Amino acid sequence: MTETKDFYNDGYGWQCRACSRELTPTRPLESSLPLYYREGEAESKGSLPTIQAMAKWTDATRRSLTCPRCGVTELIEIN
Repeated sequence: MTETKDFYNDGYGWQCRACSRELTPTRPLESSLPLYYREGEAESKGSLPTIQAMAKWTDATRRSLTCPRCGVTELIEIN
């Protein structure tokens, strides 16, 4: 997994760190619903990336990323 100060790449694409933290749903500690209602039928337990936190390249050179939600921009140096 590649990381920078403001972005990280989780395999699905570049995510904004700040927006990902804000948009990640918090799960309640206790629920009155039975387990089969809370868990669902997902094959994987990992959550999919938040689309709103998905960063975009600023130009065709793919050297800078920007978050469309919060506007943070960072130069990316990939070796």
